[in-house]
Amino acid sequence: MEPRPDGRRQPQGSPGSAGSAGSVGDDNPWHTGAACRRDEVGLFFAPSKEPTAARLSREEQAKQVCARCPVLLECREHALAQPEPYGVWGGLTAAERRVVLARRRRRDTELREAARVAAAGRRIAG
Repeated sequence: MEPRPDGRRQPQGSPGSAGSAGSVGDDNPWHTGAACRRDEVGLFFAPSKEPTAARLSREEQAKQVCARCPVLLECREHALAQPEPYGVWGGLTAAERRVVLARRRRRDTELREAARVAAAGRRIAG
């Protein structure tokens, strides 16, 4: 989520930000119920030159906040659709989101190939 002047997180697509993706409706965007709106932005985004042990601990704390969040899935899908390159979103780190996206791309490729093979088989049989 985008850092705000008050230190809270604000996703792109929320009121006052540049994008419009990720909102459920103009009067009730998904992020209004996010648990992270009450936490420090530093919990979800790495400071520069953060040691590995500190990063892992911070990310685990952020994931604990995400685990109790009522809009976890909406947040995760927002981060995957953007795609958000930094921070913990929807309980996933940037590296974990890259893995999810790679798996989705691989699955989509396999499904397209299976459909192509099936269509070719129907043409031969028909």
